[in-house]
Amino acid sequence: MMRKKRKRGGPIACSCSGPDADVAPPLESRRAAWTGMGRAAPFCAIASAAKAEEQQQEHRRRPRPPSRLPAFLLFSLGLLLHTGDCQLQTPCRIQKCTTDFVSLTSHLNSAADGFDLEFCKALRAYSACTYRNSKVCRGNLVYHSAVLGISDLMSQRNCSKDGPTSSTNPEVTHDPCNYSGRQGVRELHGGEKTPPTYFFCGLFGDPHLRTFKDHFQTCKVEGAWPLIDNNYLSVQVTNVPVVPRSSATATNKITIIFKSYQDCTDQKVYQAVTDDLPAAFVDGTTSGGDGDTKSLHIVERVSGKYVEMHARYIGTTVFVRQVGRYLTLAIRMPEELAMAYEESQDLQLCVNGCPSSERIDDSGHLPLPVMGQFLPPGASSQSRSVYTLESATTKCHEKMLLKDIYFYSCVFDLLTTGDANFTAAAHSALQDVEALHPRKERWHIFPNNRGNSQGQALCLSLGLVCLMLVVFL
Repeated sequence: MMRKKRKRGGPIACSCSGPDADVAPPLESRRAAWTGMGRAAPFCAIASAAKAEEQQQEHRRRPRPPSRLPAFLLFSLGLLLHTGDCQLQTPCRIQKCTTDFVSLTSHLNSAADGFDLEFCKALRAYSACTYRNSKVCRGNLVYHSAVLGISDLMSQRNCSKDGPTSSTNPEVTHDPCNYSGRQGVRELHGGEKTPPTYFFCGLFGDPHLRTFKDHFQTCKVEGAWPLIDNNYLSVQVTNVPVVPRSSATATNKITIIFKSYQDCTDQKVYQAVTDDLPAAFVDGTTSGGDGDTKSLHIVERVSGKYVEMHARYIGTTVFVRQVGRYLTLAIRMPEELAMAYEESQDLQLCVNGCPSSERIDDSGHLPLPVMGQFLPPGASSQSRSVYTLESATTKCHEKMLLKDIYFYSCVFDLLTTGDANFTAAAHSALQDVEALHPRKERWHIFPNNRGNSQGQALCLSLGLVCLMLVVFL
């Protein structure tokens, strides 16, 4: 073996490079390098050992990174939970249940006949859908919120848990004898959802008429007069004098004709007279149409005193009451049907109001007695009312706190007739408005008091004069 010669005084040629040069050799290897190698080997071994020792100390000083195993476990657990959550949410069809419920109820109108029935059917269908998804949606907060919301709505609408349910495809299963259902299908096909407009008409007291256009009139109209006469419904009232030789009248007979309509109902006639307010049509039946859900039916609320007629096929509701010796009437009907009549049917009090020759009021202003005049013109002294303006006002104020046209109609009737039953008639008429009139902001009508308007104008003029004096003086 030949030794490598080096120049005297030169550096030792050590080759410490290689794949393991940066790795500290074991202790035994360092000893072998020290004792069993040539003269140059100790120097390389020492250098390598020193360098390895320095690297080990550097590794000791350097902070040790945390183990990646816990982080990996956490990541894997999160991924597992996320995957499980996705597996739970994928079959949970609560959104589909909610979408179906919205589709079933979006076309319904709370003012329409049969709204509660159809809304409860849709709620039961919604509830059944959530029940079918109860297992797969157990951990879904939206699901639990929907269940609570359904329970609250059922309580608010007095819906029973058992009963018919709506189909989830209203376009296919619509009821042709349900006006609101027909409107909903028409809107879906047309692409727009515009709820139908409803009209209200009422007659009560002496008599006082509220037209479809919310005009309030007090009329004579003695004898038989048509309130409504269109292609779907006819309503006629008969008025008789209230007191001898007075122009004031009141209603003692009402005749209502529900005209036949497709396969929904045959023609039905209802007639009521004083002391005979039946809970059936003239032919003895209480409903029209076939099937479990009648398209036309009568509901007796108070025996001999108050009945309701619900005509679902034309979206119409009629209230008839007897208060004292006279009858009152309230009707809600869709605008498009109320306006469907021929030119020969133009004499309709609900549509055009009373003829001017039959009006007692002056453009909505009731001629309340002043300075001891307790009766309208033409009344005899024998029929003088026992009420004064003050006592009549107090009596009416017991039933009606707000001094709207119904309040003043009550005062007018008491002063005209002396019959306290007219107070109850005005009050029940206002209740019918609140039950049937589609627009709450129009429930109350205030009389046109021209005297007060003139007084206000005078006060305004005086105020302007005073302001000018203050400015210029």
